[in-house]
Amino acid sequence: MQTPALPDLAHTAAKPVHWLATAAAMAGVVALAALLQPRTATATATAPEQRTTTTHGAPAPDPAGVDFPLECGGAGTTVAKQAPGDLDGDGRPETVAVVHCAAGSGTPPGGIYVLTRTGGAAPRVVATLVDPADKKTVGDFAVRDGVVSATLLGYSSLDVPRCCPDQEEQASWRWRGRAFVRTSGDLARSA
Repeated sequence: MQTPALPDLAHTAAKPVHWLATAAAMAGVVALAALLQPRTATATATAPEQRTTTTHGAPAPDPAGVDFPLECGGAGTTVAKQAPGDLDGDGRPETVAVVHCAAGSGTPPGGIYVLTRTGGAAPRVVATLVDPADKKTVGDFAVRDGVVSATLLGYSSLDVPRCCPDQEEQASWRWRGRAFVRTSGDLARSA
């Protein structure tokens, strides 16, 4: 049997007291990290974003319970984002909702829908700005001054992994007379 050229190192024959000291030091580091965490972030909407009603006092339609035109195979739908705004200038707010199937995992394609309510009836979908059949996911999304804007993420081919969209498109829509008109939308490859 050959003897090692190096002397025995302390950590190769650790005693229970060494493990207890290490555990106590780690607990101290975790406790200190918990105390030094940044304060909880809070966000305050600016005045136009805080309003969910207009001068007529009508509340914006609530997307809860709306039957969205998505084929989810019984999985149900998820309203990922929503924003109110008077899109047609009639003094009553509409709600724009970003909705996708409740897939449980992954990134299912989404749709952007405009909801309205007339005369106390239940909210209903009156326009589809992005159809989930286009296989886009919605990144940034906003409703400001009657314009709906969104960043749409997609794939250039079936060979691109579904986790990593390689296309990004900026799009916006504005109400023009009787329909929403897409006012921009250049397709750009992301790096």
